[in-house]
Amino acid sequence: MASQSRAGQPALHGLEFGINEWLVDEQYERYLHDPGSVDRTWRELFASPIPAPRRETRNGATTAQESADDADDAAVKAVRVAALIEAYRVRGHLVADTDPLTAARAAAHPELELTAFGLREDDLQREFVVDGFSGQATMTLRDVLKALQESYCRTVGTEYMHIQSSQERRWIQHRIESPQAPPDVAEQLQILYRLGAAEAFETFLQTKYVGQKRYSLEGGESAIVLLDALLLRSIGHGVREAVIGMAHRGRLNVLANIIGKSYAEIFHEFEDAGDIRSVQGSGDVKYHLGAEGTYRALDGGMIAVCVVANPSHLELVGPVAQGVVRAKQDRAADGGEAFPVLPIAVHGDAAFAGQGVVFETLNMSQLPGYRTGGTVHIVINNQLGFTTSPANGRSSAYATDVARTVQAPIFHVNADDPEAVVRVARLAFDYRQAFHKDVVVDLICYRRHGHSEVDDPSITQPAMYDRIDARASVRKLYAEALVHRGDITERQVEGALRDYQGHLERAFTQTRARPVPASPMPVNSVNDVNATNHVSAQHVAASQAATAITEAAARQVIASQTAVPGGFTVHARVLPQLQRRTTMLDAGTIDWPTAETLAIGSLLLDGVAVRLAGQDSRRGTFGQRHAVLTDRRTGAEHTPLSSLGPRAADFAPYDSMLSELGALAFEYGYSLARPDALVLWEAQFGDFANGAQAVIDEYIASSEQKWGQRSGVTLLLPHGLEGQGPDHSSGRIERFLQLCAQGNMTVAMPSLPGNYFHLLRQQALDERRRPLVVFTPKSMLRSKVATSGLTELTMGAFRAVIPDETADTARIRRVLVCSGKVFYDLDAHRRSAGLSDTAIVRLERIYPFPTEELGAELARFPAGAEVRWVQEEPENQGAWSFVEPHVQRLAGRAVACVSRPQAPVPAVGSARRHAGEQRDLVTSAVGHGRGSSGRP
Repeated sequence: MASQSRAGQPALHGLEFGINEWLVDEQYERYLHDPGSVDRTWRELFASPIPAPRRETRNGATTAQESADDADDAAVKAVRVAALIEAYRVRGHLVADTDPLTAARAAAHPELELTAFGLREDDLQREFVVDGFSGQATMTLRDVLKALQESYCRTVGTEYMHIQSSQERRWIQHRIESPQAPPDVAEQLQILYRLGAAEAFETFLQTKYVGQKRYSLEGGESAIVLLDALLLRSIGHGVREAVIGMAHRGRLNVLANIIGKSYAEIFHEFEDAGDIRSVQGSGDVKYHLGAEGTYRALDGGMIAVCVVANPSHLELVGPVAQGVVRAKQDRAADGGEAFPVLPIAVHGDAAFAGQGVVFETLNMSQLPGYRTGGTVHIVINNQLGFTTSPANGRSSAYATDVARTVQAPIFHVNADDPEAVVRVARLAFDYRQAFHKDVVVDLICYRRHGHSEVDDPSITQPAMYDRIDARASVRKLYAEALVHRGDITERQVEGALRDYQGHLERAFTQTRARPVPASPMPVNSVNDVNATNHVSAQHVAASQAATAITEAAARQVIASQTAVPGGFTVHARVLPQLQRRTTMLDAGTIDWPTAETLAIGSLLLDGVAVRLAGQDSRRGTFGQRHAVLTDRRTGAEHTPLSSLGPRAADFAPYDSMLSELGALAFEYGYSLARPDALVLWEAQFGDFANGAQAVIDEYIASSEQKWGQRSGVTLLLPHGLEGQGPDHSSGRIERFLQLCAQGNMTVAMPSLPGNYFHLLRQQALDERRRPLVVFTPKSMLRSKVATSGLTELTMGAFRAVIPDETADTARIRRVLVCSGKVFYDLDAHRRSAGLSDTAIVRLERIYPFPTEELGAELARFPAGAEVRWVQEEPENQGAWSFVEPHVQRLAGRAVACVSRPQAPVPAVGSARRHAGEQRDLVTSAVGHGRGSSGRP
């Protein structure tokens, strides 16, 4: 490599680097791309020829050694020293002393040896140009090595040379290569106090509540020091609030020592002495709960901070917390501050490496619809999963390697050096503030107990736990070091610890003597809705909000669709669709896309912000929405609904990354902190919602019951069997209905655009928030029969049941109850066959079940009329198993199910076979005898 000519540049004759030739190649590539991105020494090297060594002559006038000495002149040596510096920047973390359980640091790396650069011991006293390294113009090689080892090989190992931005690399280099001033006594006492508080809290719980799970922080108490330093740095530096997303490990400690949750309340949760009749829903275990509070620095500074409630699904809280932060920042946007809310994600090492949602969340970090100005990720690295060692838990060298994909700097720090932890915390925060990008702190520590306090870790890691058992706590080690250095006295150490233990003991005694009254619900960690007692599904379904709009408002919204900026060229295929919306409004007939546009636009005029996100949602999977227009010639973008006037609320439509799990979790989190907004997440096809099933189970369906946490997030799931195969047919209605209870959410499958219009407005305007799941159409989007009159929007309201207004009730012998697009197939067959004895009733909202409305409709028909439930889905899927007992009770007789036969897949893969099945289903539904499912 080194002797070859590069793109016309002079050959580097005589400059051999052996195993480090990759480094010269890397520097050269950077030089070609941007000469300013490499140090001056490299620039001079690549811009000028290097003197070739003299050849040995026959008469011996010039020996081989003399030739080599001539070649190794000052310029060449300077390049070798520059390469040595660069190698430490890239590889130094591999030999850093970052593991508290390792007695000695790693052996020297072969790529960092002097000989690997053609340097010798007798070069140590020579002085070289170092181009500002360590703040110096020139240094001896000995001083260079010392500075490199101090910067890269002590208790912090830094990975940052994978970052492509030379500005960011230089910023980090300047910060870590400059001499570090030791902390003063006040800072040392601050560190010692936080360590003491963290340790005393854990040991106190271990003593008082033996055998109870708490997922302690013992072994990683420096995490409290890290958070303390991070929040302390935030005060006065453009941050008004911090949001923490974390799993179990150390959660109680963070709640007590960072958030400020009272010890008495935590002890009360351990006592489990509350009146369970006063608790709505199931509640949750104490190490899942969230809380809001105020971080109070020892010097009096304060900042609002919250911990987001989370389930046991580990890293799933990450995108939820990001959504919360983005919502808070969007609300604060008018204040002119850039990213005033700091997201902090606390991870476990095994989860950070193992959970795919971690990468999804990292991938969001720089996307327009998801940016939060950079997250500080803290990995509490126990070097162990539950019982799984890193060798069995990941293929990467570090647990944090996934963060390299977004070019985040990674700081590996030995948790037993709390002063280094503080330096890294400040550096991480400053990087976030400077570049608004993610940064990772890998806090390498250990876990003194097992996965929980009832587990024996020595069964699977005996050698590791022998070392842990023999190791003193970080607080004790740090206190001994301070006393030994003469920075503080033994009396100060004992006094601080004794004072903190006294606080804990008094709180414990008071808890036992006067138990804290049980809260009606767990502390709500994000929104401020007061929990209420159990509310019936019927009461939840009732909405007092008026959802009709004026014709003038409708015309204002539709006028925006074709009012594009001057010189903007709308695509020839899109313009007719937009113009058709005006034509429809004039004709008084509204299709599905127009109804949705009117719902969103009218909400904006009412002052309700709307956020819409999903895969290809701006255009719409089926080319129906066109919320954002792209100039046919320039590629410029225009959002029609954002031009409704200065008083209109914000409309934020985004195309998401190709994700369901992380993307939906983000929208759920956003909805928590923006109760004033309509938050919509649309699946590309409803089937794909199963990729976010954990979010649906753990958050959307259950968060109010577990944490008193209410969300108004709305899921739009395109649904319908139309011959497109098993994976483009079903939003899995049955799965959502199985999760419905106690009025926890609304599940609807409207068949009219007007009903969809009112449903969306009702969701936004109803004071009581709950998730909404809408099974939206595909073929019906442009159906000429699936339309609504304008008067339905200006005078009507949402109808949970649409009666059959065409039926002669006295002649009816058969009542078909259905939801969604199958109504149109049934109605078409009924009309073509001239059947006057069949009524078709549409169930538009499936949950909360509209008992009164459907009961009143069924009561209109003769008592002897047969009642059948009709669905396109297989019998073991769809809404049948949920609606059967309801419909049967209201009908007062057996109800037949007409459906496809039971199947393990939603639909067949052949369009022709699908069409045949659909004909048979419709014929069977309106005919006599048994349903196609075989049910009587």
